[in-house]
Amino acid sequence: MDTSMDLQQYRASDAEQNRTKDLMRLIRLMENSQNALDIGARDGYFSKLMLESFSNVTALDLEKPNIPDENIECVKGDITDLQYDDNSFDLIFCAEVLEHIPTQLLEKACAELSRASRRYLLIGVPYKQDIRLNRTTCYSCGKLNPPWGHVNSFDENRLKQLFSSYTVKEMSFVGESTKQTNFVSAALMNLAGNPYGTYEQEEPCVHCNEKLKKPPARNLIQKVFTKLAFIGMSIQKPFISPHGNWIHILLEKKSSDS
Repeated sequence: MDTSMDLQQYRASDAEQNRTKDLMRLIRLMENSQNALDIGARDGYFSKLMLESFSNVTALDLEKPNIPDENIECVKGDITDLQYDDNSFDLIFCAEVLEHIPTQLLEKACAELSRASRRYLLIGVPYKQDIRLNRTTCYSCGKLNPPWGHVNSFDENRLKQLFSSYTVKEMSFVGESTKQTNFVSAALMNLAGNPYGTYEQEEPCVHCNEKLKKPPARNLIQKVFTKLAFIGMSIQKPFISPHGNWIHILLEKKSSDS
């Protein structure tokens, strides 16, 4: 989202309202919790909602947030190198973040979350997202980008592996998706210049960090490639089973004697 109005419209959508309600429901399951860390806080939308359950919240992002609330501490920080002692927070909340972390740093980021939480982690990520679908081509460096800068895809097994020192207290799925492509269709879309990618996204190119530009007009060959790609996806569509669009997983740290 490029403007605050776009962000407000996004949050007012039914899909986002349902996702928010489910995350808040999971937060209310936590017992004897006082302080929380909100990773990727941005404008503090979730940080403010979390004050219903916590006496104080730390809002952390790559750039220091500006959230005018005496019960919210705003901090500039990096998920891969949290400047906090072990067991500093009753809860660490991390939604719409892990899918963006460079893959080579993902395990380090999850280890930092696991270390800094005293008891709970609440993770929200897209579920079984096919990040070949809706790719973009960066017309500055020529390289391919996943949609919305989502460089990682998750299911419940991968999350359990990344947070192996925690047990699952509750897991839920929000929304429904059948969005999926295949190797051939994805390759054809690449040859076509990925004309239907997420070029409106706020996230820059993951390779050169330049803002993505809309693709130029396609030539005849590229239009043929695009048509063939859609035919390939339509052939497989009847065989795709729907699944949740988002997975939310509330994790509780294992006791030292378990």
